[in-house]
Parts: sequence; C-alpha cells; structure tokens
Amino acid sequence: MFISDHWKSYELIDAEGGERLERWGSHILVRPDPQVIWHHPRTNPLWNRADGVYRRQGGGGSWVVNRMPESWCVSYPSAAGDLTFRLRPMGFKHTGLFPEQAANWDWTAGVIREALGSGRKTEAPKVLNLFAYTGGATVAAAKAGASLVHVDASKGMTNAARENMQLSGLEDAPCRYIVDDCSKFVAREIRRGNTYDGVIMDPPSYGRGPRGELWKLEDCADELVGEAVKLLSPDPLFFLINSYTTGLSPAVMQYILLSALPAGLRSRAEVEVGETALPVTDSGLFLPSGASVRVFFR
Repeated sequence: MFISDHWKSYELIDAEGGERLERWGSHILVRPDPQVIWHHPRTNPLWNRADGVYRRQGGGGSWVVNRMPESWCVSYPSAAGDLTFRLRPMGFKHTGLFPEQAANWDWTAGVIREALGSGRKTEAPKVLNLFAYTGGATVAAAKAGASLVHVDASKGMTNAARENMQLSGLEDAPCRYIVDDCSKFVAREIRRGNTYDGVIMDPPSYGRGPRGELWKLEDCADELVGEAVKLLSPDPLFFLINSYTTGLSPAVMQYILLSALPAGLRSRAEVEVGETALPVTDSGLFLPSGASVRVFFR
C-alpha cells in the first residue's frame, strides 16, 4: 500500500456503513465512500456533531448538514516545504482535494529532488500533469523544483490550482495552465515534438469527449496511456498513473503501462504497484482509496 500518513490538518477518524468521518482542519465532515462496505457500531460521538454531512439521494446528493464556511485552507508538510490548499465543499461530495494522494506527491517530489541533487538533471525537470484537477500533484512537483504543464478540462478547477500554487508560495514557479481535453492536448504535443521528464495521470472513471460523447476509462485506458508514453523525454525520470476505477486493478494498469513502453525504456523501469490508502484513527486499520502504478526510470 501507498499510505498517506504524514497529514497534520487532515484525519480519517472512522469509516463505517458506507461513510467516512473526517477532520479537515478544524471542521468535521461525513461523506459517502463506496469502499466502506462494512457495518459496525458508530461509537465516536463526532458522527453526530459533524459540520458537514453529504448524503446520496437518487442519482445525486447534497450536503444535508452544512455548518461549514464557504472555503478554508489546510496544509501538508512536504519534505520541500509546506503545501497549502483551499477547500470548498462541492456539489458532488468533494472538497477539492484527495488526501490519499499525498503519498504519490511525496514519491514524485522525491524523484525530482534526487534528480536535481545528484546532477542527473541540471535544469528543472519538465513534468506534465494530466487530468490535474485542483493541482495537488502540480503544487508538490513545483515545490520540489520541477517545471510544470498542468492540463484539465475544467476552467474552475484550473483556477483553483492557480490559487493553490499561490497559497503555497509558488506564484512565480514555472507552470503553464492549460484548459483543454487531455487527449487532444497530448495529440498536439506529440505533433509538436514536445517531451517531458515526468508524466502524471489521474483520469476520471468516466467523462465526455469533445463532441459530448460519454467515455469510460476501462474502454480507453490503453489508448490514453499509449499516447502519453510517447511524450517521455530520451532520459525520463518517471511515469505515474492513478485510478479510482473499480475495474482497473493495479496489476491491469501495470500491464497497460509496461506494454506501452518502448523496449529500451522498459528495461530501465523500476515499478511499484499498489493501492493508495489512509490510516483510520479509530480502528488502526487502513482504508484503500484508489490504485497507483509508479515507474521510475534508472
């Protein structure tokens, strides 16, 4: 497992009956989680004192309890310095941040810092973050010394990423923010001959294409990864892919990624495969929260 256990301003307090009990800064939230299929007694009194409770209703849902501010900030203590993110309760249970991804932020930042410290890279490594959302991975990589291209189809999420960079003291860091369909952007970059030392991908389970057509990640993961691999530089550092899609196990994603690599790069690949997870305070166990494949190129 890739366990995100360095948080100070986030805590997964309990997980029971399809829901998480969480602390985000000073605010207690209850949110649904399909992984939590067990049902045990809820002994923690905070279940009944939450500032925000999101409940599923038919095909959607809403915050049925909302004593939260419109927004607030939390920080994460990365090795390169604190990262700061603004949270906003959203219409589909989200807060604008996936805390389980901190383990991947740390790994990516470590690879970048090692490459710069060892002299393998004498200039800021170029990193492409696809489906970049509010920029957790972008902020972490920039803090470690990378030059970023941040791509997401949502203008609102991209604006949130800009703000998170500013909050983390990175307003002057080299970063291009691109609002675009990630597949179309990758195709253009291939035609232009642009390459990157690192690629981060965190595609959603489903979405809509440029003509409004519905797509599922299971149906296009092979093509998405195969095209993104073409953007790796002659001496790349890493490729990281994460998924929350139930049908895409870590082993399946590993097979897709390794089979897409040219033979020369595959021979240099050191692979880590596992589930991202968060420690649960009350049980002392770990809640699986996604799956990742990390490839470091020697």
